[in-house]
Amino acid sequence: MTDSLLPGPLWLAGCGNMAGAMLARWLEQGVDPAHVSVVRPSGRAVEAEVRVTTTWPEDEVPAIVLLGVKPWQLDAVAEKLAPILDPETILVSILAGVELASLRDRFRAPRNIIRAMPNLPVRIGRGVIGLHGHGDLEARALVTGLMAVLGHAEWIEDERAFELVTSLSGSGPAFTYRFIDALAKAAVALGLPEAQALGFARAAVEGAAALAGTGSASLAERAREVTSPNGTTEAGLLVLDAELDDLIMRTLAAARRRSLEMAAEARRD
Repeated sequence: MTDSLLPGPLWLAGCGNMAGAMLARWLEQGVDPAHVSVVRPSGRAVEAEVRVTTTWPEDEVPAIVLLGVKPWQLDAVAEKLAPILDPETILVSILAGVELASLRDRFRAPRNIIRAMPNLPVRIGRGVIGLHGHGDLEARALVTGLMAVLGHAEWIEDERAFELVTSLSGSGPAFTYRFIDALAKAAVALGLPEAQALGFARAAVEGAAALAGTGSASLAERAREVTSPNGTTEAGLLVLDAELDDLIMRTLAAARRRSLEMAAEARRD
């Protein structure tokens, strides 16, 4: 097998929105679909030429398994998958809230178990992927390379901090989409046609995010560049700043709290 990103067969346990976005990007970046198997109960096809089965393949041992099912499906998947895996298999989980200890409790054979928390922009190579886990240097390097083609991949050494990545970057796109939608809806309510309002809101956020990633200016400095004394931006910020920090704190805290609850459920507490 010759594949610049894979050392052997890749199995995907489930292929929903996130795992599907990861797979689509990997295939675009050169992963051979012949090296990929998707196992899903529906048997529904995914990307062209990728094998889809309803049971675990019997003609190979996977080099990497990506757990992409819902957290509540973990036990059912582990019951049949765990006995198949080899000590050399790298198990990568994108299951929110499922800690390493819970994964190790169900999958005893693999030496390397790694958690990954991607977000949906991985589909266009602009994702953020937090990584955490028990892996030797070779396994960590391999997973880093596989994730790097999806966007910015970064290792988090403290699992407690990793849970915050779920709330911040994992859930962040949904929060951002809601903000864009709220901007557009407000503009429509104040008189702008809907299509124009949404187009302007999307473009404004996209451009602001791109500029935020350039140069050495802080985000506060970027905001000041837009804000003229006693101008329109200042008037709007007086309203936004009165509630935004507290709102975002409560938003992230709620997401993190649910992540911790899911971790307890996976531990069977």
